[in-house]
Amino acid sequence: MLGIGPRTLALAGASLALLIGPNLRASEPIDPERFEALHQLIQPKADEELWLQIPWETSLWEARRKAAAEGKPILLWEMDGNPLGCT
Repeated sequence: MLGIGPRTLALAGASLALLIGPNLRASEPIDPERFEALHQLIQPKADEELWLQIPWETSLWEARRKAAAEGKPILLWEMDGNPLGCT
């Protein structure tokens, strides 16, 4: 380590917060007329949601059984950690 103790780090962090804090502001509110246009802009288009038409299996056993019967591979989409991304 650089020989900087926790007390020095806390003091530096507090000083930085005091210097920067007053300059931080929330963005301006969105006008209701502009909101609808922005809302439409961020909505997925129909061709961006084709994956929703796939009959996904939530049971690995059922997916293995069905894949074996149809002679098809399995795409396993698996995630580790908290489902909210808070790992």
